[in-house]
Amino acid sequence: MDQKLLFLINRQWTGPVLDRFMALMSSFGAWTPPLIVLLAVVLWRGGFRARTFILTAALLVGINDGLVARTLKYQTDRPRPHQILHDVRMVELGKATPKLLGIFKEPKTKLSNPSGKDVDGRSFPSSHTMNTITVALVCACFYRRWGWLAVIPALLVGYSRIYTGSHFPSDVLTSIFLGLGTTLFLLAGLEWLWRKYGMRFLPQLHDRHPSLFTP
Repeated sequence: MDQKLLFLINRQWTGPVLDRFMALMSSFGAWTPPLIVLLAVVLWRGGFRARTFILTAALLVGINDGLVARTLKYQTDRPRPHQILHDVRMVELGKATPKLLGIFKEPKTKLSNPSGKDVDGRSFPSSHTMNTITVALVCACFYRRWGWLAVIPALLVGYSRIYTGSHFPSDVLTSIFLGLGTTLFLLAGLEWLWRKYGMRFLPQLHDRHPSLFTP
């Protein structure tokens, strides 16, 4: 079932426009420069909630990516689809500088032809999916009604990882729930720490903002 759904998404439900769009959604390198500029502006000009949102999201992504996802990748050692299956479409943005401009060039596509030797498995979990779903949930907690819209690009990123041949559908689906679970746990811990120790170390700030998430 997993392989069948992979081939539907990766080989049949495709098209030239989708190739470009999914390659873009799957490329963190393309989004890194504009995100850095945006984060710098928010940290410089933003208020308490915006700055706390950025710092919280960065901290939780660091934990989920650097600790949870990395540990599971090495423990499970599951090969990626293109490492073990033939004719998986591998789709990437066209070469450009900056990388974001690759959306205007023909995407690079090729079919996998694995040798079966020395497969370095890193398919589960999907770090892209965990990271974006983490940011989406943090955004929803800080900005409530409008914050939930961040789930849409997060799900598109997860889908793009299947589309571009980087992960099996089960990798992405499990990573969504894994990311939601660990993020909720960490958010609850941060809220508890702020309520308990914020008054002690930052009393004036805590008086104005007794909760990290409630305006």
